[in-house]
Amino acid sequence: MAAPSSLIGLLAAVAAGLLVGIERGFSQRAEGEGNRVAGFRTFGLIGLLGGIAGLLGDGLAAVIGLGTLAVLVVGYVRTMRENRLSATTTIAAMLTFGVGLVAVRISPTVALGAAAAMFAILSGRQSMHALLRGLNAEEVEAAARFVLVALVVLPLLPDAAYGPYEAWNPRRIWLVVVFVTGLSFAGYVVTRRYGTNRGILFVALTGAIVSSTAVTAEYARRLRSEPEARGALTAGIALASIVMFVRVQLLVLALVPRALPSLAVAMAPATLVAGLLALIAWRGQETRTGEVTLGNPLSFAPALLLAGLVAVLSLAARWALSRFGSSGIAVVLGLIGVSDVDAAVLTLANLPADALDGRTAGLVLSAPILANTAVKAGMTAVIGWRAGGVRAALPLAASLVASAAALAGWALL
Repeated sequence: MAAPSSLIGLLAAVAAGLLVGIERGFSQRAEGEGNRVAGFRTFGLIGLLGGIAGLLGDGLAAVIGLGTLAVLVVGYVRTMRENRLSATTTIAAMLTFGVGLVAVRISPTVALGAAAAMFAILSGRQSMHALLRGLNAEEVEAAARFVLVALVVLPLLPDAAYGPYEAWNPRRIWLVVVFVTGLSFAGYVVTRRYGTNRGILFVALTGAIVSSTAVTAEYARRLRSEPEARGALTAGIALASIVMFVRVQLLVLALVPRALPSLAVAMAPATLVAGLLALIAWRGQETRTGEVTLGNPLSFAPALLLAGLVAVLSLAARWALSRFGSSGIAVVLGLIGVSDVDAAVLTLANLPADALDGRTAGLVLSAPILANTAVKAGMTAVIGWRAGGVRAALPLAASLVASAAALAGWALL
């Protein structure tokens, strides 16, 4: 009697084969009977055959696998004679046999996951071909450089603390480069796909969920290369900060809920002012006409600049922690927030609950947010100098002044 695990593996093998067969049958539905290497039912049987081979010894499994491969190769040779030069179905069938083997010998879950990945890849034929047709040599080269930066260099860097106060982690610092360069490339692609104005705001909205500072650095760079889009880029920089304000408050709600009411009140003026000025900049962009010349799809200069800034500020924050300790919480959090607002929230969350009351905690947390906003305003002005950088920094500077004034008034009450 077969063990329950073997039966589950066989069922997963059949299910995986049928899943791939659905896609193959649908994509080849226009071809008549007898003109397909394998269809819906055949893929189910191939998956089952792989599962049965998995229950047998290695020798018999190899014989069955070679026999299946021979049948598939014969079918592929026949399609070649009919001038249909596509090996996709044959390779998919070979993989399905392997997935059936995996379902029995390794894990039904892994096999079904592999079948789902095959289904996604096979069904994306039209969109993938459309993507390839839209690429140019510069974009392919940029993608290759990004793969090198993200998948080759990053894993090789040590994930350990070095330097004074153990402030520098090479992998985490390089991760800044990976994200900024990836954001640069994504912004280029989205802008080409959806147009300059919509693409800029879409990337600002989504990219700022991860790093509003990276969005700011990238858009400040584009002020130089895309002068026709300065209004939209200014709106994108302001929108990125608004997303940061909201994201930090959600993080505070999860980690330090007692601080949220006062923090929300402190951040309300900044959010309103940044939103209003972003809308004005966006409406001003809509009145402009003309094509926008897109810049380099993968620029390393802003990424390396931001990584260097993070390294310097990490050292400053560690020094402040060792120098002031818990007695200078606001100063310490402000310095940490210059480079990473989320880290400031996490630092406060790790303090004892009775260290600060809710109202004070919220006011203290506003310091790193405003410090981070000030740094981004300065970054925008410097990177975009003589290219509208100062004007693009105005929404950030105005939001900073609005909340700082509100906090000053609140402190006098």
